[in-house]
Amino acid sequence: MASTWLITGTSSGFGRHMTEQLLARGDRVAATLRRPSRLDDLRAQHADRLWVGRLDVTDTAAVRATVDAAWAAFGRIDAVVSNAGYGLFGAVEEMTDEQIERQLDTNVLGSIQMVRAALPHLRAQGGGRILQVASLGGHHAFPGLALYNATKFAMVGFTEALRAEVAPFGIGVTVVEPGSARTAFAEGSAAYAPAMEAYAGTPADALREQVRALDGTTSPGDPARMAAAMIAAADAPEAPVRLILGSDATVMIERALRERLAHVEEQRESAAATDADGARGGEPSWA
Repeated sequence: MASTWLITGTSSGFGRHMTEQLLARGDRVAATLRRPSRLDDLRAQHADRLWVGRLDVTDTAAVRATVDAAWAAFGRIDAVVSNAGYGLFGAVEEMTDEQIERQLDTNVLGSIQMVRAALPHLRAQGGGRILQVASLGGHHAFPGLALYNATKFAMVGFTEALRAEVAPFGIGVTVVEPGSARTAFAEGSAAYAPAMEAYAGTPADALREQVRALDGTTSPGDPARMAAAMIAAADAPEAPVRLILGSDATVMIERALRERLAHVEEQRESAAATDADGARGGEPSWA
């Protein structure tokens, strides 16, 4: 049976691949992007099953209006994929105030408002799925990528809490954590802070230059296969808590979690020493 999807950030990368694959199998897609003309070829082929909306997710009013319009166009949407986002490269000190605000507005507030706009519709229809695209950068931090890391750590925490909140309504939530993929990320989905001489040769500067040099052919991840895995996760009877994509994501997420756990273990006694007299250890009473 055909399903209906709402996907943000469909001009390229995962969003474009998902849209193509879903239309090819007979599903309906409400696709949003900042430049709708990027989907003219698909609209010509699938006009009856493809709804295209112009959307910049940093515009909260537009997010709500677009989500409402997509639901009105199709009547029901089974899965919402919050995919729009980009990476800001550079040392924290190098970034402009405007760059920092734009990164947070797009990757965090835009994603949260997209989910908030969809939830009343999903509840009213008795359920559905939400896929929030995060990153291996939601677990593993990189010098020169601090703001991007901040946004992806935020969305991992947001999505895990949201999952428990909306489970009573039959809404399944999955956080997607891809590694690097063979896309034009360095060109279309990246922004760069203006370089400061003081940071020349530092780890933050090195990462920025490495990303600029990427040609989209050396990363391990196949974006089409990653998109197919995301579709399969949304189709699964039970929504997975997380979907890790790419061998590099597995390696780096595991490394980060092992290091974090080691830090916890080595401070177990010193942490307990700060409890009040008579306090019972373990989980907090409100959890």
